[in-house]
Amino acid sequence: MAGLQNCNLVANPCFSKPIVTETDAQPCFDAPLYRRIIGSLQYLTLTRPDIAYAVNVLSQHMHDPAPQHTLMLKKLIRYIKGSTELGIPITRSNLQLRTFSDADWASDPVTWKSTSGYCTFMGNTLVSWTVKKQSTVSRSSTESEYRALAAATADTIWIRRLLLDFRITLSNPVDIFCDNMSTIALANNSIFHARTKHIEIDQRFVRDHIQQKHIKLLPVSTIDQLADILTKPLSTNRFKVLRSKLTVSTYSSVCGGMLEQIT
Repeated sequence: MAGLQNCNLVANPCFSKPIVTETDAQPCFDAPLYRRIIGSLQYLTLTRPDIAYAVNVLSQHMHDPAPQHTLMLKKLIRYIKGSTELGIPITRSNLQLRTFSDADWASDPVTWKSTSGYCTFMGNTLVSWTVKKQSTVSRSSTESEYRALAAATADTIWIRRLLLDFRITLSNPVDIFCDNMSTIALANNSIFHARTKHIEIDQRFVRDHIQQKHIKLLPVSTIDQLADILTKPLSTNRFKVLRSKLTVSTYSSVCGGMLEQIT
């Protein structure tokens, strides 16, 4: 479909630097083809968290893709072409949940909205991940991190309740890891300030679950923040490290048939 059967392979689905194109540059794909490819790749993200950020960014331009977006899509396809053997294993381990929450503040240069990313493990198995552009503009990195934390908390509580339907009760709070100390302090602070009034609902929501011992916020260094791969483009070395920590590795391919249609 994309005519890239014999393309050169790349090790990173994203460009780590902004793309500069000529004003008269021609797109790699026309708009209808761009939309068909992105539609197919959205299904692939159900088993490939390593491409979730790239697909999320490209999906925001389906109505009118510019040449740089088609160039980004071409690189993503080249990455997928060289990584069809990757997948997520399901391994036997404990049933304890742990979640990583992160945000990239004002990452969209047009709207200045931030990008939230979070992922949840059950034991050693990755069971949930999300990349989403926030609906409102955050006035600080703490605010953007807190909005991501509230969304991650809601998703974690949903998974916790889903386990109850299977008669699996978690005796300990779910650990949620965040690399922003201001966000952690705000979540544990019982006093509301005028400066945080615009996120008071999120603050109360997270703090209530902390008080009910459903979740526990823990600090994590930026280096060990696994959700970083879901919020921004990374250097190839950093990308590979986090991809490995997400347990994306060489297992039986789950995207071969879909890739044949795309390429």
